Amino acid sequence: MPKVGMEPKRRADVINATLMCMSKHGIDGMTLDKVAEYADCSKGVVTYYFKNKDSLIIEAFKSFLAYYGLKIQSEIQKTMAAEEMIDVTLKHILPPYSDDKQKTLNVSELDGIERMFIPHEDQAKLFLQFFSKAVLDHNLQDVVSKSYMKDLHGIARIYEYGNMSGQMKVDDSSSAAYGLLAMVVGLSFFRVANIPTLNNEDNRYICEDYVRRLIKG
Repeated sequence: MPKVGMEPKRRADVINATLMCMSKHGIDGMTLDKVAEYADCSKGVVTYYFKNKDSLIIEAFKSFLAYYGLKIQSEIQKTMAAEEMIDVTLKHILPPYSDDKQKTLNVSELDGIERMFIPHEDQAKLFLQFFSKAVLDHNLQDVVSKSYMKDLHGIARIYEYGNMSGQMKVDDSSSAAYGLLAMVVGLSFFRVANIPTLNNEDNRYICEDYVRRLIKG
């Protein structure tokens, strides 16, 4: 059992270790023993917070998805234009490629949201691992559904704000949000599968073009 007062940090360490382990070994290759090794703790500490591998996978997936919303919310300001808000959103859910392998994965907000980070390569690997597993796992499907429904409402509100302020022209904010998020998920899969665009540009420009068409000229 962890020392009194250390519970939040130990739990966060276990979640981070789980994601790092999954990125390197895959979900099937991840074990509670390996997670304990990555977290520099005993297996007993891992099972103190998560009774089995399945519950650990679910909580790690929740933290992985929540990371994006927390980063976006921390950067969006009420004074921003709708286009700027969408730019912040895209920067996190479909980030430009960067060589950031030296940075440490951290999805805990204990030390501040600004310290949270998932390296580009880990994002791609975890995205593929989780969504492939979710195809046949109803519990993971539920996690995805709840997370993405929240994202859809957030993006739709930005479009509605853009309409009300005269910055955008969107006939159906909900459908526009659905289209953007579906595009991001599809483009993310293409990135992981190394399917380049015909002009060899970063495929995120497709989302950027989609948003520009909604800007009221």
